[in-house]
Amino acid sequence: MPLTDFTEEDIRRTLRRALMLAGGIALVATPILWAWRGWQTWLLFVVGAVISATGIFEWLQLLSAMMSRMEEGRTPTPMGRVLVMFFVRLAFAAVLLYASLSSLHGSVYALLAGLAVSLFSLLLESARLMART
Repeated sequence: MPLTDFTEEDIRRTLRRALMLAGGIALVATPILWAWRGWQTWLLFVVGAVISATGIFEWLQLLSAMMSRMEEGRTPTPMGRVLVMFFVRLAFAAVLLYASLSSLHGSVYALLAGLAVSLFSLLLESARLMART
């Protein structure tokens, strides 16, 4: 299947599966991190995982808003609300990163690993989608 044959539903399904995979990875990794490095490192990992998972969710919202504008017969989603929520999420992520790094004294690598969870799950789901072709 060439890339031009992918539908909006294929991309939406891939993003949803990536979101569920990211949640599953976080659920498996959190008790291990808590037992191994303590609650502060665990919390930094959770903060990173939540920020990265909300990123996938926001991209899903942006995709829906753009596709509703491109397809005839669909009621367009108000782009202003979607963009405002996108920038609110970015600001919230920045505040959350700053607050967690300044107040928690866990491993910064756990925060980076939490941020990378969604990237890893997106890469894995994209490879799975491409392998279907």
